[in-house]
Amino acid sequence: MIYKSGARPPHSKEMSFSPAPIKPSIELADLEKIDIRVGTILSVEEVENSDKLMQLQVSFGDHQRSIVAGIKQERSNPKEIEGTQALFVVNLPPKKMRGVVSEGMLFDIGFADGLRPALAMPEYKTEDGARAG
Repeated sequence: MIYKSGARPPHSKEMSFSPAPIKPSIELADLEKIDIRVGTILSVEEVENSDKLMQLQVSFGDHQRSIVAGIKQERSNPKEIEGTQALFVVNLPPKKMRGVVSEGMLFDIGFADGLRPALAMPEYKTEDGARAG
């Protein structure tokens, strides 16, 4: 993502980055409960009355889902990710946000650390619906 004339992304820090401490250990069985899939972002639309949320229509090969993500302020043009493959958690219960039902969660990297978020995505184009792990 390119920001105009050196403008800092909304969540960046002026100081140098220091990684957060590692979280407590979990069992492999805990990790296996999370269903992470590759999906292609078909469209990105604004969610009414929200400064942060965008509604993504995502193809998972055999079906499509609506995923609401707080990416509106992270990119100068959120629509630029249309056509991009990314990783999504698909086995979360549906959640209504600003009147729009979200059927999963977009994975991004950096947001929790106050960095400019980047999509978690496959190294090369692969089949929609392919599982991570």
